[in-house]
Amino acid sequence: MIHVCSLSKVEETVARTRAERLLSLLSAGTDVVRPASISRENHLHLVMHDIAMAQDGMTMPGEEHVRNLLDFARRWDRTKPMVVHCYAGISRSTASAYIIAAALAPDRDELELAQTLRALSPSATPNPRLIAVADALLDRDGRMVAAIQSIGRGADAFEGTPFALKIDR
Repeated sequence: MIHVCSLSKVEETVARTRAERLLSLLSAGTDVVRPASISRENHLHLVMHDIAMAQDGMTMPGEEHVRNLLDFARRWDRTKPMVVHCYAGISRSTASAYIIAAALAPDRDELELAQTLRALSPSATPNPRLIAVADALLDRDGRMVAAIQSIGRGADAFEGTPFALKIDR
């Protein structure tokens, strides 16, 4: 199970779910304190801005980020949950949860997965750059991109409500 939340909800989400893995997707300079229950090797902190097009002074999500995310996910034994978070729990984290679910359940339909994501999180607005890079790396021929585009922008929110996404249907 993947639990998605904002930075402000990391401690409580890890404690509530008894997660053993943590994926943090934050901009440079945004601090995250790894909960004591998460070992150093079970925490991946990826530094990137929540942008879809290159901007001066900002780190755009790229292939190296997605490769690291996929490697981290594939090493997960799935006996205990993973918590995925970004600053608001709306864009980078929802994209990453979608990517992980698609990678670990390769036969799962991309559109069904995107619609499930929308049902679980009305504010989810997955970062389109992360999705596009993952689509290419996972050889999905544009299906991930099209599926995420089909659910559109999520409802406006300052912070997403935490939710859980099952890997398999």
